[in-house]
Amino acid sequence: MATVEEVTELPVLPDSVLLRVLELLPLRDRLRAARVCRRWQRLALDRAVWRDVDLSPHRLTSQTLWHLVRRRLRDSLRTLRLRGALGSGGKRRLLSPPLLAALGERCPHLGRLALADADLRPLPYDTIPASLTALELTRCEIPAAWFRASSARAPPRLQHLVIRNVPAFSDRHLLNVSSLNPLKTLSLCGTYRVTDTGIQRASPHLEALEHLVLRHCVIGDSAADFLGRHAKRLRILEIGDACSLTDAGLASLATLQLLESLCLDLGYQISPGAVIALCRALPQLRNLRLGGAHLEDEVMGEIQASLPRCSCSPAP
Repeated sequence: MATVEEVTELPVLPDSVLLRVLELLPLRDRLRAARVCRRWQRLALDRAVWRDVDLSPHRLTSQTLWHLVRRRLRDSLRTLRLRGALGSGGKRRLLSPPLLAALGERCPHLGRLALADADLRPLPYDTIPASLTALELTRCEIPAAWFRASSARAPPRLQHLVIRNVPAFSDRHLLNVSSLNPLKTLSLCGTYRVTDTGIQRASPHLEALEHLVLRHCVIGDSAADFLGRHAKRLRILEIGDACSLTDAGLASLATLQLLESLCLDLGYQISPGAVIALCRALPQLRNLRLGGAHLEDEVMGEIQASLPRCSCSPAP
């Protein structure tokens, strides 16, 4: 057995490797690393380490977030994830207009903000940092008039919007945000107040859309028809869970000639023949994912055999 003196020391890792390791650490471990030595302190405070910051695993107080904004978050920040305390009352409210103003001033290159369990009712839409191009809201509370500017301050110019399990999100919200922003990505999951009427009114503003997800939305053939008329740039489309499409509605999507990836949940009202006819009408389609309780192996095999140029797989 080798003695202590005979054990070869590990070579000192270069800064680039340690920076990558620090980037992957949770916030608390990242801050603890700064107390190891002077070198680690320098690296733990490096701009690269604070480019993408995920605070969502932590129940932060407003005071702690203020400290981070003033002392740690800087102009290198590109992505920030936060989790509030929805339902705990105003005393534990995490975000405020002054805090968001400070965040926008300190982090002028912040592009993506992901909020979970946040109460947005005291926060006018134009208090969100104007640098944002992507916004994700999960289980948040929003007022009816949100996504509308309430002052002379410029609102963000969103290109990517993701809404998950926000029951208050409605047709009105969809119209407001789509008319104000040239969206490229729109993902709506668990938004039961979005209907065919909302899609119809918003569709003329969705002509730049490239990626669309509609799950747990109350939509049907009329929505598909208007999307087929206006969203001609779509490359990725996911429809399922509570959608009431029929063969007729599915056929109206044949105008989406740039579509490369399609994910569908098959119900009783959609036949395998309609799926095959649609896919054959889409020259760029290369990826087809199908789901639904009524999808049988024989049906999947029939569709796969009919679409040799397209990769078919079960939807997750």
